[in-house]
Amino acid sequence: MIGRIRGIVIEKQPPEVLIEAYGVGYEIQMPMTSFYQLPAVGQEAVIYTHFVVREDAQLLFGFATKGERALFRELIKANGVGPKLALTILSGMSASHFIFCVQHQDVNALIKLPGVGRKTAERLLVELKDRLADFIPEGNSVSLPMPEGKSIENTFVVSDSPKDEAVSALLALGYKQPIASKTVNTVYKDGMTSETIIREALRSML
Repeated sequence: MIGRIRGIVIEKQPPEVLIEAYGVGYEIQMPMTSFYQLPAVGQEAVIYTHFVVREDAQLLFGFATKGERALFRELIKANGVGPKLALTILSGMSASHFIFCVQHQDVNALIKLPGVGRKTAERLLVELKDRLADFIPEGNSVSLPMPEGKSIENTFVVSDSPKDEAVSALLALGYKQPIASKTVNTVYKDGMTSETIIREALRSML
């Protein structure tokens, strides 16, 4: 099990980051709430990871804190929830917001997330209500808001325009093309970086 990686950020292509540690490059998929907290390209990052082995792939999922990783692990234990859907859920809302929804049985907030229909949302609320009743991982905050005023300029690799980059990230998180494009166009303002567009797009869909 690969549980933690410390290395240099080589590329940032949301929701994936490439980290080089001791000459090895690790491709790590992260929920956007953790992705926002990554340092700039060329700087060192510490990421808590969950390693998934399938017949056709070996995947690394990364998190800013042990708390968010613990919540991810609880999510993938739920019936019908795989790593990709868990990643999408934790990208659409912070860990603390999700826990609040479960503890208060807020099905309407969950069904706004891509891939989470009413039946899936109701099942999540039932299965996780008791498990998350007192979910405060020791020594780790599960509240992961985007820090106000944090500079995110020039912190990731841009292969297309910021709007195209943002749409691609939303598609990777499970949003449909029409919704992704419409939301990005709605929130976009001149001078925005891809990361800012993604953050505002996800926020607007809650």
